[in-house]
Amino acid sequence: MNDTLIANLRAQCGGPRDGALLRFSLGNALLNAGDAAAAIPEFRRAVAFDAGYSAAWKLLGKACLAVEDKPGAADAWRQGIAAAQARGDKQAEKEMTVFLRRIEKP
Repeated sequence: MNDTLIANLRAQCGGPRDGALLRFSLGNALLNAGDAAAAIPEFRRAVAFDAGYSAAWKLLGKACLAVEDKPGAADAWRQGIAAAQARGDKQAEKEMTVFLRRIEKP
């Protein structure tokens, strides 16, 4: 099922429906399939389409952490916190703040 979903989402990339939501959905499907390394560029494309997409920043951080890139995760969450604050997305801001604190602890 997930392989079919990923294939269908990839088929839409570069077309008229390409955008933040499509790239976020593809990144999320890849992350759920256990392919964090492939999810990272999709989340990066999602935030390139919409820098205020706090959910994409949050999952980008999770994907970076899954491949043991703590600096990348921290950077994604910092940018995500700023995006969430700008949009008034308090829940996403709180979640990413907690994630960031956890990886910044010595």
